[in-house]
Amino acid sequence: MTSADHPAEPDHPAEPRPGGGATASRVQRWVLWLGPLLAAAATLIWSGNFVIARVVSGEIPPVQTAFWRWAIALAVLLPFAARGLWEHRRLIRERAPYIALVSLLGVTLFNTLIYVAGHTTSATNLALIAAASPVAIAVFAAVGGERPSPRRITGMAVALVAVVGLITKGDPAVLIGMDLATGDLWMLAAMFTFAGYSALLRRKPQELPAVVFLAATVLFGLVMLLPAQVVSLVVQGGFTPTPGNLSALLYIGAASSALAFFLWNRSVEMIGATRAGVLYYLQPVCVAALAYLTIGEPVTGAQAVCAVLIVAGVALSSSRR
Repeated sequence: MTSADHPAEPDHPAEPRPGGGATASRVQRWVLWLGPLLAAAATLIWSGNFVIARVVSGEIPPVQTAFWRWAIALAVLLPFAARGLWEHRRLIRERAPYIALVSLLGVTLFNTLIYVAGHTTSATNLALIAAASPVAIAVFAAVGGERPSPRRITGMAVALVAVVGLITKGDPAVLIGMDLATGDLWMLAAMFTFAGYSALLRRKPQELPAVVFLAATVLFGLVMLLPAQVVSLVVQGGFTPTPGNLSALLYIGAASSALAFFLWNRSVEMIGATRAGVLYYLQPVCVAALAYLTIGEPVTGAQAVCAVLIVAGVALSSSRR
């Protein structure tokens, strides 16, 4: 499948076919909003990952965190995908180079690079670099044939400025005083791998059911992670299991990996990488809200204003009308 199979997304939905009536129109409107809802749900789950996964920081080496995350995700997916993997084995073999590339970017590298980056740079730097992810996704998607409308670009710009304001708490000195570290380069690499992964999803073989495709990418990615896992065990040793880090691994494996990536993949398939990527701007809003509700982290007035602007920018970019 080539990018020509997925032409640039229109600014307005196509008119319902004659004879479809009000029912077809309602179904069409629901489908147009289902994609953004799936992307928003994935973003919310990933936001919980930032709050809950803190317990593994310093306890589990980065590569081992990534490996066990995806091993748990595969265990969750296999009951739903094992039969499909066998039935579509010939197609998976034929598209193995494409699936391997998607797996390398989205499974093997993306989260591993984030975990590595977190050991050598600040959370603020990580968040600021991650804020550029939707822009990178839009650029990669444009190379693949997607063309965002001026309205969508405007909404992205509003959301990006508001995200920076939220993360820096409205203090320009935070940007001026940023001390770039090695971890920032790792985070930049993670940002570009996720953007490339999202853009490539539009080329997914349509014959492969979504859960089968995700299980195949996780399986391929785990195989590519295995050598690094062995090296980490030999050099760094294993980790001591505790109720805290095991429950965190279970969350990031079952929810942040299996469920969230399934929702994200379906969203990109339905509405394109650019439109889905805009929903990623909601992540700092979700993180701030979850941190406030779970650990009592305060929210300032400036942050509340920025959160409203983020939601407005996302709504502007996500709307079809």
